[in-house]
Amino acid sequence: MPKKNSDVNYSKLSPFELKNKLISLAQSVTDRGMLNAGRGNPNFLATIPRQGFFQFGLFALEESEMSFSFIPEGVGGYPLRHDLIERFSDFIRRNYDRPGVPFLGKALSYVRDQLGLDSNIFIQEMTNAILGCDYPTPDRMLSISEQIIKTYLVQEMGMRGISTNNFDLFAVEGGTAAIAYIFNSLKENKLIKTGDKIAIGAPIFTPYLEIPELNDYELVEVMVEADADNGWQYPEKELRKLEDPSIKAFFLVNPSNPPSVKIDDRSLDILSDIIKKHPDLIVLTDDVYGTFADNFRSLFSICPQNTILVYSFSKYFGATGWRLGVIALTKDNILDKKIAHLLAKEKAELNQRYSSLTLEPEKIKLIDRMVADSRAVGLNHTAGLSTPQQAQMVFFALFEMMDLQHHYKAMIKSLIRRRHAALYNHLDIPQPDDENSVDYYTLLDLEKISQQLYGKDFAQWIMKTQDPLDILFHIASETGIVLLPGKGFGVLHPSARASLANLYEYQYVAIGKAIRGLAEKYYQEYQKSKK
Repeated sequence: MPKKNSDVNYSKLSPFELKNKLISLAQSVTDRGMLNAGRGNPNFLATIPRQGFFQFGLFALEESEMSFSFIPEGVGGYPLRHDLIERFSDFIRRNYDRPGVPFLGKALSYVRDQLGLDSNIFIQEMTNAILGCDYPTPDRMLSISEQIIKTYLVQEMGMRGISTNNFDLFAVEGGTAAIAYIFNSLKENKLIKTGDKIAIGAPIFTPYLEIPELNDYELVEVMVEADADNGWQYPEKELRKLEDPSIKAFFLVNPSNPPSVKIDDRSLDILSDIIKKHPDLIVLTDDVYGTFADNFRSLFSICPQNTILVYSFSKYFGATGWRLGVIALTKDNILDKKIAHLLAKEKAELNQRYSSLTLEPEKIKLIDRMVADSRAVGLNHTAGLSTPQQAQMVFFALFEMMDLQHHYKAMIKSLIRRRHAALYNHLDIPQPDDENSVDYYTLLDLEKISQQLYGKDFAQWIMKTQDPLDILFHIASETGIVLLPGKGFGVLHPSARASLANLYEYQYVAIGKAIRGLAEKYYQEYQKSKK
């Protein structure tokens, strides 16, 4: 057995920082490859909307060069709006055999005929957006782009009965920016204060556990624990904690990270009942993995007036480098009402904070305050997600909405689930099977795996003699495999998170075999200890 690392308290590190130590150990043997299953960056991506993006970029450049045709080559201007749609249609005809161009032609038809949007304005907005020649206007999100992404969210987030006219979007630099902006604006607008209780649906993406503890916020965390033995659903007793009127907000990831399980209908019904009893509870739902789930329903569709929705395009479209996300808030929401009912002194402070933006700062909606807060208010006039990013976001959304047979969705679901099966088959234990699981990650329960392989006594010995973090160090040093500790995500039992998105199927076969072989070594050590 290798020397333990427990002499250094790595358990205090975020799992995403601890991974650097694990990677170093995994790379310590130079003639052995490393398999990093720790990070959730997918190794698949949507190609057609990217082809469309680059082809549209070529069209936009043609248009730019036309406007200043008398100037030396290399200088362009703003595309001319007159007859722009006719020139775009001609571009489609001339280049129809190029990858991505047929997609653009169909997208134009879809925007006009299915979404009922003005095709001329759509082409104008996309042309300027992809060139990045203007500040984002409106700064919260480009107008046609917002309408398209709203329709996408209604479809993908299961927003039954919610009209696109009833909510607003703020386009942001991925889910991480959304989280940072929301925490900041909730604090700045007196909606959460130092010492307030907030509930956290655990297990959860680590920053939701770490940010509230910062001296910027100093919030009191109340854990709402999902039950591993019940398919990682929240027991009713845990959810009922939210009826406590002293709890100001409930933050969760749905489907969860790392169990990768969506909240079932029973729990959604319970949450709906809880909101009726605690109508001023703020809900933040991070639904980045919702597009991987079957028949997904966001909490935004269950209690829309209470809920802030975070969605990111990063994982589903393989676009982590693009940094594409949105924050959604209904126009009639409890957060704006809470601000309106603050103490007079607090409202005066906020009016002063936003006084440079309008003569009536008290009327600024929270989602627009988020925009201003994201640029320290004073830089509000240059706020907003870069317009080329918004254009790519639009093409991703259109690609999914136009895929009526869901070919892309079926393909990536199949990829992930085949990897899930490969890992567990070669680990030689039963594959977890849950209709609510999306299998983007899997949690390897170290005690349960030990018991399944060699019995209860061996599992007890492992838990007694081995620190779970040391097991992960051992896995990294002995096999070159990087897994992240479940503890860092609020998992109560000893476990490891493995991403099923960022490696190839044969590599998950290798991971299963390697962990199985290491378990055999532990078992031999156990047998020696009994003699």
